[in-house]
Amino acid sequence: MTATLIVICLLLIALLAAIAHKLRLARRADYIRTCSFPKGLYDRLIKRHPELTLNDCHLVSRALRQFFLAHLHSGHKFVSMPSQVADDLWHEFILYTKHYDQFCRQAFGRFMHHTPAVVLSADRQDNTGLRRCWWYTCREENINPRQPVRLPLLFALDAKLNIADGFRYVADCASVRRLNDKTGNAGSTVYCGGDFSSTDFDSSTDGFGDAATADSGDAGDSGSGCGGGCSGGD
Repeated sequence: MTATLIVICLLLIALLAAIAHKLRLARRADYIRTCSFPKGLYDRLIKRHPELTLNDCHLVSRALRQFFLAHLHSGHKFVSMPSQVADDLWHEFILYTKHYDQFCRQAFGRFMHHTPAVVLSADRQDNTGLRRCWWYTCREENINPRQPVRLPLLFALDAKLNIADGFRYVADCASVRRLNDKTGNAGSTVYCGGDFSSTDFDSSTDGFGDAATADSGDAGDSGSGCGGGCSGGD
C-alpha cells in the first residue's frame, strides 16, 4: 500500500468518524428536545410553586431542556444553572432516579450531577459555567451572545413567571445600571445579559465563546464520569 493510499484511507476514516459523531450528537439533541418527562413531575413542581399553571410547567421544562442542550453542545463541560425554577424542576426530576439515570445515558452517555442555581458573582467557576450556558442557549435561539436584543428562555424564565426567589436578567444593560443604582441593589438584583462578555465580575471571560471546542466531547453510548455538575452535588 502506497503512502498516498494510506493517507487517503486515514482521511476517510477521520471523515467517517466525524460524521458518526455529528449524527450521534444530533440524535442526542433530538432526544433531549422531545423525550417525555416522568408522570407526576409537574405536580411536584407545582407543590413547590403553587402559583404555576400547567402551561407554566411546560415552559419550565423547555427551559430545562435548553440547559441540558448547553451541557451536551459544550462537550460535557461545566455549565451553571441560571434559573431557580428550572433548577427546582431539575431537582424534582433527579428524584425519579431510574428515569433520570436513563435520561442522562441517552442524552449524554454519562450521568449529569446536580448543582444549585447561581448568578454572576466573585466565584470564577460558577461564572465560567454561566457564561458557557449563556453562549449555548443564545446559539439555540439564534441570539447574538455579545449584543443580545432579547434573552434566551432559560435566562428570562424566573422574571417571566415572577418567581419570588428567582434570578432576574434583562438584555438592556443601560436599564439595569439605572435600576440597580436607583434601588441600591435592594431586593432582587437585576443582571444584564451583556455582562457575560465582560470581565467586570472576576477579571475573566472564561467559558464565553469557547465555540472552538463546541460539540467536541462525547462519551459514546455508555461512558461514565463527571457531567456538568462535578463541582458540587445536592
